Amino acid sequence: MRFFKSLLSATLLIAGALAAKKSPTERFSEYHTKALSSSPLKLSETSYKSLTSTPRDYSVVVLLTALENRFGCQLCRDFQPEYDLLGKGWVKGDKKAESRLLFGTLDFVDGRDVFVSLGLQTAPVLLLFQPTEGPHAVASKDPIRYDFTTGPPTAEQVHGWLSRHLTDRPHPPVKRPINWQRWASAITIILGGITLVATASPYILPVIQNRALWATGSMFFVLLFTSGYMFCQIRNVPYVTGNGKGGVSYFAGSFQNQHGLETQVVGGLYGILAITFTVLVTKVPTISNPRYQQVAAVACGGTIFLLQSALLSIFRIKNGGYPFSLPPFM
Repeated sequence: MRFFKSLLSATLLIAGALAAKKSPTERFSEYHTKALSSSPLKLSETSYKSLTSTPRDYSVVVLLTALENRFGCQLCRDFQPEYDLLGKGWVKGDKKAESRLLFGTLDFVDGRDVFVSLGLQTAPVLLLFQPTEGPHAVASKDPIRYDFTTGPPTAEQVHGWLSRHLTDRPHPPVKRPINWQRWASAITIILGGITLVATASPYILPVIQNRALWATGSMFFVLLFTSGYMFCQIRNVPYVTGNGKGGVSYFAGSFQNQHGLETQVVGGLYGILAITFTVLVTKVPTISNPRYQQVAAVACGGTIFLLQSALLSIFRIKNGGYPFSLPPFM
């Protein structure tokens, strides 16, 4: 058994040595031919060392990952489909290899020694190895590492990262496959909505065309915004404040300030005033009994008078120099 292990190790060393003797152009051509049928390339320790060995006249992106469930790397499993999409799309859009870029994936199970040699204790790790010779050569031989601190990136985000480092080269765009399930769901929802509207239109249209409903809704929003609701939301004003004498101040004494309760009181008074005036104009004239009609008119008029007196008193609190008032709220 020990003999077979020694034989396997020797075979790997010989294979690595033979691979290292190949020129960078030969190595790139060999791996690019494989990438045309399957990208990203599934690497082993030997192919990883061969692909990333120097000198290089090409670039390599290697994803060091741990996909097996026993490692519990959810980030690895989330990012793998995006990386596969990027690798396949890049090779498909650059069949002539003008960008001189290869994509590879090395799983922890297949490259334990590589993880140890790089001092990696977490996954995934995305490394970009730049050329050491040729027109795109860089001074540093160390790979550039992608930052995964913000969670699993999309293929478009990694594509942008590669484009920034691979200047003066083609950058094939990411092309996502058509999501037929989403299209089918959207079409089904749209057709269902059209069917629902067509079926329920005899019942919905009378409600939508109801003048009283629109008038009530319009009045509600007019009262809501004229009472200062948006002012309170924008300024984030307090609901009430202290008056400095141990009591509570419900109304702010300035036009530049307003309290939350003040908005509700003013809106409520204007709402009751509007309803009372509407009843006086539309309902009271239809009362057939003269006595009841007179009582209703006096009741509506008295209510309007009291509400107007209350509003004037609030206005005097906001502006102390205002000279007018009505009883009983003087």
